[in-house]
This record gives sequence, structure tokens and C-alpha cells, in this order.
Amino acid sequence: MNDDTEWTPFPDDNLLDITDKSQLNEYEAKGLAIAELFVFDLDIDVQLSTGLVLTLHRIAFGELYDWAGKWRTVEVRVGQLVPPPPNQVLQLMYQFIDNLNFKLSISQSVQEHLDCLIFAHYEFIKIHPFNNGNDRTGRILMNIVALKLGYQPLQLYYREGESRKAYINAMKAADRGDYVPLNTLLSEELTPF
Repeated sequence: MNDDTEWTPFPDDNLLDITDKSQLNEYEAKGLAIAELFVFDLDIDVQLSTGLVLTLHRIAFGELYDWAGKWRTVEVRVGQLVPPPPNQVLQLMYQFIDNLNFKLSISQSVQEHLDCLIFAHYEFIKIHPFNNGNDRTGRILMNIVALKLGYQPLQLYYREGESRKAYINAMKAADRGDYVPLNTLLSEELTPF
């Protein structure tokens, strides 16, 4: 892959001892689908919390990994992004959730909704609170925010192809403080119920 993201070239150590990457992807996809169904069963007035984030991650990845639903305890690097050290994750997640709930509470216009969605996704990814599965968990969290704001869930990109390249470029631009490409991606998908 040529987009400066680092993919695990082999299956992570997993609880089921699966060595086939395709089979591992199937299990992960199933876990993510279960987490997305969990979201649809939530009360729309649910308060966002660190506990909810941990639950989402555990539902999505718990069948496969012992690190599921647990904050990151290792240093990681994601392309050019160097997330904060693990000893800062918990504090940063509490601050992130507090700020996200505040933004949700005052968000009224479509642009404020977009800003809230950008914050929900990008700031989560910057913290990178888990060993793995951050982007997928971040999209689920972003979609909870979308639902709370009255919008249909967003895809944001597909795993491969041009939409992924556009997403990666938008995230790189956000790393430089330019949120316009990410705003454009989200606004193109934003569909009210």
C-alpha cells in the first residue's frame, strides 16, 4: 500500500489462533457488525463516556484479542502520526469525551454538526487510545454522534480504492491543521434522517 499507513503484515496474536488473514478479517468484520448493531440499540440520549468507548471496542474485538476494551499500554506510530504516550491516554480520553459532549450540547447549525463530527473522529484518532482498531472504533463513535445529531451513519471511506486515498489525505491535512478536506468528505455523506 502506498498511502503511508502501516498495516500489520501478519495476523496479530489472537485468542483463536487464527493464522489466515482473510479469516481474521472476517472475524473482525463480524465483531464490528455486532458493535454497530449495539449502537442501533442504544437510547439516542445515551451520554457519551469512556465506558461506552471501551464497551464498543470490547464488543468489536473481544472475541479475538485480549487487548480489546483496554486502553493502550504501548507506544504506537500510525504513518506520520505519533500518538501520545500510553500514560496520557486515560486523561486525554476523559478530556476528549467531556469536550465532545459539550460540543454536542451546543451544536445547532449544519457546520457546527460537521465540526462536531470532525472532532469526534479526528481527535479520537489523534489520541489512538487502543493497540489496534482505533479507526474502526472512531468511526463507530462518530456515527453515534451522527445519530445523536439526526443524521444517518457515515461510511467515510471504503477499505481500498480512491475513497481511502481521499480519507488518508484528509487526515494528513488535519494533522497540519487543515480540516477542510475532512469537512468536505463528511459533508458529502451527511444525510439527515
